[in-house]
Amino acid sequence: MSQQQKAESCSYQLWGGRYGSQTSEAMQALNISLPQDARLYADDLDASKAYAEALQRAQLLTEQECDLLVKSLELIRYDWIERTIKFLPSDEDVHTVNERLLVALTGEVGQRLHTGRSRNDQVVTDMKLWLRKAIRETLGRLRALLSAMAAQAESQLGVLMPGYTHLQRAQTVQFSHWLLSHAFALREDCLRLSELRDRSNILPLGSGALAGNPLGIDRVWLAQRLGFAGVTGNSMHAVGDRDFVVDFIYCCSMVSLHLSRLAEDLIIYSSKEFDFIKLAESFTSGSSLMPQKRNPDSLELLRGMAGVITSSLTGMMMTLKGTPSTYNKDLQFDKQYCFQAYDKLAQSLDIALGVVQTMKVQREQMELALSPDMLATDWAYYLVRKGVPFRQAHQHIGRVVQLAEQRGVDITEVPLGELQQICAAFGADIATVADYARNVEQYECVGGTASSSILEQLRLFKNYDKELRQQC
Repeated sequence: MSQQQKAESCSYQLWGGRYGSQTSEAMQALNISLPQDARLYADDLDASKAYAEALQRAQLLTEQECDLLVKSLELIRYDWIERTIKFLPSDEDVHTVNERLLVALTGEVGQRLHTGRSRNDQVVTDMKLWLRKAIRETLGRLRALLSAMAAQAESQLGVLMPGYTHLQRAQTVQFSHWLLSHAFALREDCLRLSELRDRSNILPLGSGALAGNPLGIDRVWLAQRLGFAGVTGNSMHAVGDRDFVVDFIYCCSMVSLHLSRLAEDLIIYSSKEFDFIKLAESFTSGSSLMPQKRNPDSLELLRGMAGVITSSLTGMMMTLKGTPSTYNKDLQFDKQYCFQAYDKLAQSLDIALGVVQTMKVQREQMELALSPDMLATDWAYYLVRKGVPFRQAHQHIGRVVQLAEQRGVDITEVPLGELQQICAAFGADIATVADYARNVEQYECVGGTASSSILEQLRLFKNYDKELRQQC
C-alpha cells in the first residue's frame, strides 16, 4: 500500500478517534465486509432516511437539515444504481461508504445522522429490511414452481404409475398425485417463509450499540415509518439477535431438500430403466466421450445444491454458538451465509421451474410398469369388504402371493378354486379388482389418489396461488 493510499484509508473511519496507529493491513483485509454487504445499500439508505426523520422529530435536526440529508441519500442511491461509486481502502462496509458519501455532499450535517445510532442496530435493521424482500422474491419463485406443478398435474389427470416405497413397487397411483406430493412439501415451505416474514418484522433500530437510545427517538413511529409491525423489547437482545437469519437459511435449506428429493425422483424416472419422464434437451448435458448420452445434469446440480445451502445453515449456527451476548464481530459472517443460501436457492428454483414446465410425461411407459403384484393391497381390501378382519385378509393375500411366486405366475392367474381354499370369501367378482384404474378411484378420501381427490388438491393449490400472488 502506498503512502497516499494509507492516508486515504485513514481519511474516513467511523471509530478511529482513540487510535494513534494504523490498522494492520492483514487486519484491515479481514475486517472489510463490503464485498458481502454492499448489496444492502438500498436498505441502508432507506433506514437512514427514516432515521433522519426520526432525529428531526426528536428536535436533533432542523427541518432543513433533515431535508438535505434525505435528498442527499437519494443522490447516493442513484450513484449506487449507476455504479459510479469508487470504494476507498478505508471503506469497511456499506455503512461506511454511505456515510462517507453523505458527509462529502452535506458536510457537518452528514455527521449528525449517526447521532444515537450504532452500526450494531443499523446492520441488523438493514438485514431485516433485506429479508422482507428476499422472502417476497423467494415466495414468488415458489409460486411459479407450484403453479407449473399444478398445471402439469391437471393436464396428466388419469395417468397411472407405480407408487413406490423403499424404491419397490407398492400401489397404483396417479402421476398427478405423485407430482402434487412434492408440491405439498413446497407449500409447507411457503407457509414457513410467510410465518418467518411476519414473526421477524420487528424493528431493532433505536437500540444503539447495546443500551438503547437516550435522545428521545420515537421507535414506535420509526417502526411504522419503515413498515415494521413493532419494536424489539430488549436492546441487548436486538443487536445480537441473528435468529431470524438462521430461520431464513433453515427455510432455504428445507426448500433445497425438497427440491433435491424431487430431482432424485426425476433422475430415476428419466433413466432408460424407467423412461417415465423425458427431460427437455435444454435441461440436460451430453458426454465428452459417449455421443449417445443425455445426462440429467440440471437435476444432479439441483440435488447437489442442497448440500451447499445446508452448509450455510451449519456455518451460521456454528457462528452463533460461541458468541457472548450483544454484538460481536463474528456476526459479520451472517451476510455471507444468508446471501449464499438465498442466491443458490434462487438458482435452484429457476432450474426446477424449467424442468417441470418442459418435461414430457411418458404415459405408456408408466402404465406398462404396473404389475399384478401391486394389486395385493386392493385384494386385501376386497376381503375386508367381504367381512374378513384386515389382519386375516393380509395373511390370506400373503399366502396367495407366495403361491403365485412359487408357480411363477401372477396372482391374477391363480384359479378361483385355489383362492377359495385359502379364504372362502373369495368370489368370481375378484376379477373386477384387477382393473388398476378402477382400484385407483377407490381412494377418494381427502388426500387420496382418486381423481375426485386430486381435483380437490388442485382446487386448493389454485386458491393458494391467489394468496401467494397477493404476498409476492
